[in-house]
Amino acid sequence: MTNKEIIAIGRRVLEIESDALAELAPKVDESFARAVKLLALSRARIIVTGMGKSGLVGRKIAATLASCGTPALFVHPAEAGHGDLGMILRNDVVLAVSYSGETREIVGLLDFIKRIGVKLITITGHPQAKIALYSDIVLDARVEREAEPSGLVPTASSTAALAVGDALAVALMKVKGFSEKDFASVHPRGALGKKLLRVESIMHRGKDIPRVQATTLMSRAVEVMSSKKLGMTCVLDYRGALQGVITDGDLRRLLQKHGARAMRLTAEKGMTRNPVVIDRNELATKALNLMEERKITSLVVRDARGRVEGVVHLHDLWRTEMF
Repeated sequence: MTNKEIIAIGRRVLEIESDALAELAPKVDESFARAVKLLALSRARIIVTGMGKSGLVGRKIAATLASCGTPALFVHPAEAGHGDLGMILRNDVVLAVSYSGETREIVGLLDFIKRIGVKLITITGHPQAKIALYSDIVLDARVEREAEPSGLVPTASSTAALAVGDALAVALMKVKGFSEKDFASVHPRGALGKKLLRVESIMHRGKDIPRVQATTLMSRAVEVMSSKKLGMTCVLDYRGALQGVITDGDLRRLLQKHGARAMRLTAEKGMTRNPVVIDRNELATKALNLMEERKITSLVVRDARGRVEGVVHLHDLWRTEMF
């Protein structure tokens, strides 16, 4: 077979699957909306099940739902009859993936599902099949043909089921108000989660914040800087608002200029006024960009009233493996 023929096959498969998805979009109807609302109102978990290729699709759907704020897990239908039925609780919702709608292993679960009163949603290509008839909501994922010439290998059909699962997950995110902040909280080690990490998640706060009053002697300010180990201290006015910062660099410059006398000066004399600050709700990536741009190692986190809420140090960003 020539390269040209191989390329033609690859392109044809993609065209068939693309057409299948295009034909699927108009089938997203009131049943889809009902399914999303049912899943959104569930106070328990989404139990996804499927056999063979549909099972692999189901595992991905469960993983996507969980990562988008909807507790979900995959239960293998063949294992369910050997004890795993105990994983399905009365308040759960079962999402079955079966293109034929007649998968024997899932059919075997129907009596149990109905007996304990669990709601059943099915993604299928045959809305009149047995599993669909037992279902509370049926999502039509029928495709005109598979991309494989004989029509025996699930290709376009599995892509369609996967796409319906993605559509459910994204719609659920919107309905439940799952935000970027929520996404970051369940992806703390992932690259996407790191990009969405907020300053408030990594800043030093409370007693860990180095701070002195403007009238504090520099000798005491140095003690605070040493004890907090951030290479700086915030300088506050009599109202508690940020007035400036003293960094290791400020301290060196003060000693060069005044010698031993520098320790008898007040913090106000040695501080840098109008330091670079950031809001707690900003992305950690913005904090990193500011530090690199200004060539500094610490950022003060300040609220709208000018009060110090925290301090972010470059080392905190290193620990996130953001760069």
